[in-house]
Amino acid sequence: MSDQHLLSVAPMMERTDRHFRYLLRLISRRTRLYGEMVVDRTLIHGDPARHLDFHPSEHPVALQLGSADPELAARAAAVAQPWGYDEMNLNAGCPSERVSRGGFGVTLMKRPELVAQIVHEVRRETGVTMTVKHRTGLDEYDDYGFLARFVETVASAGVRVFIVHARKAWTEGLDPKANRTVPPLEYEKVFRLKRDFPELTVVLNGGVTNLEQAAGLLREVDGVMIGRAVWERPWLLAGADRLFFGSPELPDRARVLAAYEAYARERLAEGTPLRALLRPLFNIFKGERGGKLWRRRLDRLARAGELPPGGLLELAPLEGV
Repeated sequence: MSDQHLLSVAPMMERTDRHFRYLLRLISRRTRLYGEMVVDRTLIHGDPARHLDFHPSEHPVALQLGSADPELAARAAAVAQPWGYDEMNLNAGCPSERVSRGGFGVTLMKRPELVAQIVHEVRRETGVTMTVKHRTGLDEYDDYGFLARFVETVASAGVRVFIVHARKAWTEGLDPKANRTVPPLEYEKVFRLKRDFPELTVVLNGGVTNLEQAAGLLREVDGVMIGRAVWERPWLLAGADRLFFGSPELPDRARVLAAYEAYARERLAEGTPLRALLRPLFNIFKGERGGKLWRRRLDRLARAGELPPGGLLELAPLEGV
């Protein structure tokens, strides 16, 4: 089994931007990182670099595309291709009202033939076979047969990697935040998918809060994706390379902070606001002694608008470094 999808960090809107991904790459060299979803028209008609630029050290890094139109998806993928992402992923799992109105996200699960056509057109245009991220179902379409038919149809277009958020979604009555917690987890459906489609790579997403839990789930699936837990406590990835990829090294937090500061100074020189660069760091000591003090210091720093002469390390709580 390939280790390409053993452990990954989920695409999260307003979370997994290039700065947060750079920080995570300093903590784990092997965990696969997913960027925020980008809509096809945004890449075609907007400023691609704003959404696609990333630091070379971020590899392996994946782009998630939002689309319900095969032609537009292919055009957007062609725009993105020169950036050299390791993966292009189609979003068939987002339940937000805005996304649903556009006909993509989780509503695509009701149209597996369209998903297959999108994947086909992207491959025809770029040579890239997309991966697909989806739910176990939506609204009243929540039996295992519906899920299996979706996967079977999409797999017929050549897709080999399915990332399954192990909850159904409600397209009405629940906002995106509630859709991440209210529908019950359905791990057994994901496990059954792997048993029924052993030739496919099945990655489980949803409800995973630590590395030990993720490692245990690998007895049933090919990979595990962690989402909000990493945003809330980025340092939980510190043991990822050792536990999942056999690396003997563990990251040193002082070195991580120093490296991130060097990166931040480069971005500041390009005009990136300091608050955007500090935001990924706010939770790096969360749950540890001095963590709240660290957050207060960063907040004051962001308001001041410049890094301290002595660097970030002079702000760090000694107990955490």
